Amino acid sequence: MKNEIERCVETLRAAATAGDEYAAIDAARAALDAGVPLETLLIDVVAVAQARVGLDWAANRLTVAQEHTATAVHERVLAVLAHEPAVRGHRSGPDRGRLSVACVDGEWHTFPARLLAEVLRLRGWQVDYLGAHVPTAHLVVHVHRTAPVAVALSSSIATRLPAAHATISACQAAGTPVLAGGAAFGPDGRYARLLGADAWAPDARAAADLLDAGPPPRRAMTGLGAGRRPHLAGPEYTALTERAQELVRGVMDELDEHAPVAEGQEPTGHTAEDVAYVVDYLKAAAYVNDPGLFTSFTGWMAHVLTARGVPVRVLAVTLDALDVRLRDLPLTRELIVRARAALPDGPR
Repeated sequence: MKNEIERCVETLRAAATAGDEYAAIDAARAALDAGVPLETLLIDVVAVAQARVGLDWAANRLTVAQEHTATAVHERVLAVLAHEPAVRGHRSGPDRGRLSVACVDGEWHTFPARLLAEVLRLRGWQVDYLGAHVPTAHLVVHVHRTAPVAVALSSSIATRLPAAHATISACQAAGTPVLAGGAAFGPDGRYARLLGADAWAPDARAAADLLDAGPPPRRAMTGLGAGRRPHLAGPEYTALTERAQELVRGVMDELDEHAPVAEGQEPTGHTAEDVAYVVDYLKAAAYVNDPGLFTSFTGWMAHVLTARGVPVRVLAVTLDALDVRLRDLPLTRELIVRARAALPDGPR
């Protein structure tokens, strides 16, 4: 079975990266016909194929457009499998309860949430899948209207942690527990715990197993604001938020002077969007007060830049420019100094 699973993964990934939706769907149906259980197909084939697409993009083996195409194909495969006649028997048992699955406000990576929704439906849950970028206020309205036993909240990008915190607190204030999942919450769930989530799971199978054992208990609400977590947005996070646009402009000026684009080279290494991304991650690290979050991000970005032929010095200049401009924020500067020291070219 292991060899069959691996063959299915590679067949599906090849079809998806080629943008061949029909071949991808045929490959998934063939795996079902060959006896691969549906949950195994979802988690160990489709999800693994999608993860490899992400790795291929990071290594510059796929363009952004190819990565988006492959992701869209994999999401289409999930949708088709959800309506296969062969899987209807999995949903013939008693309804286990109602759950809401949603992406954090500002989070557009829907694949993990959609995968979880389909796995939960297979396990007998009634699932409201709300999709990408669900504003907190609208999620709370939905929670009040449908009374789910829990909200499964997904976020892949750590820059959305402040928004996740607001959503977790709002759902709990409405009396609904929150199960957090996705790469944004850390490989060990540390940020889910910090933000006060009622539970955390590293993947769809673990989330489904956790819910099978019983949803997290509802918190007793004894007054206005009961159960809410302390606000994490300290003065340095607030200052970074207020100065974000100014920082991006200043860093871009510094890059134009010290890391100019060579003639004929595409400016992939130091666009304003890239710099804004660095600033957003710096803000997220300041919010949770964790140098490891920012250092991990800059290490990943160095890998992505190197794979595209962009010198790591572009990132080094970016960090140095931020360091100079944030001398009045000692905790934030410590985040920058640690990340700068961890880059391949060493300390400043």
